[in-house]
Amino acid sequence: MNKKVTKAVFPVAGLGTRFLPATKAVAKEMLPIVDKPLMQYAVEEAMAAGIDTMIFITGRSKNAIMDHYDKAYEMEVELEARGKDELLKVLRSILPSHISCVFIRQPEALGLGHAVYCARPVVGDEPFAVILPDDLVEDGTRGCMAQMTALYAEKQCSILAVERVDPSQTGSYGIVKTGEATGSYSPIDLIVEKPKPEVAPSNLAVIGRYILNPAIFDKLKHTGRGAGGEIQLTDGIADLMKDEQVLAFEFEGTRYDCGAKLGFLVANVELGLLHPGLKDEFAAYLKALAVSGKI
Repeated sequence: MNKKVTKAVFPVAGLGTRFLPATKAVAKEMLPIVDKPLMQYAVEEAMAAGIDTMIFITGRSKNAIMDHYDKAYEMEVELEARGKDELLKVLRSILPSHISCVFIRQPEALGLGHAVYCARPVVGDEPFAVILPDDLVEDGTRGCMAQMTALYAEKQCSILAVERVDPSQTGSYGIVKTGEATGSYSPIDLIVEKPKPEVAPSNLAVIGRYILNPAIFDKLKHTGRGAGGEIQLTDGIADLMKDEQVLAFEFEGTRYDCGAKLGFLVANVELGLLHPGLKDEFAAYLKALAVSGKI
């Protein structure tokens, strides 16, 4: 019987130092893209893929994420009393009643592989998604993870979302070498963590979307520290590939690197131009700004 992906892991224990001082007291994942925190885009993408259990791997400074996915009784009562029905609907839609949230504290920042391994007691013997909120993917319809779960339903093997990057940027990503493509996916022959451009096997970069079979946990359990002195998910996947096929999937949509200041700003501009309540006025403002010569 084909297994379904019903659980998603969100590794969100990082300190967000690239956004200091904004992230001194605010979780990076709670910074807003237009009118929603970055974390909410990631969870909504998981929900759109039919996932109903959200597993957050958090750190000491991430209580705001837990609060965001808790019920806000006082605010709901206040909005209801004021007749703010639309805002009340928005507030309640953050966490629909059929969605479960689990919060696991990562005791020490030992890398992405270790963060994923922390989810093992909740995931158990099931396939699961991993979503890194820093990577916001906009495709206008299904969402990146829904594309991946559709492929998993057919292939029942681990899948990594990939996109082509400038060869000079390979040192910032896990890079894969693939076999012959079948449409949007291809088997991975080799995966390397953050190779220098001169030794990178390709410019096909892994982004923050994965579907992994539970066999990855045994691999991560025995994975030593790799690049940066951390337990790398890439190394665990490389070990998994010795036992099973892993696919690279070139998704449809635009990825915004919201872990970088420029990517964060670009995401705010481009999603602002898609926002149904803001796009017309915002577009007019940008056009006026361009005419004024300020940009």
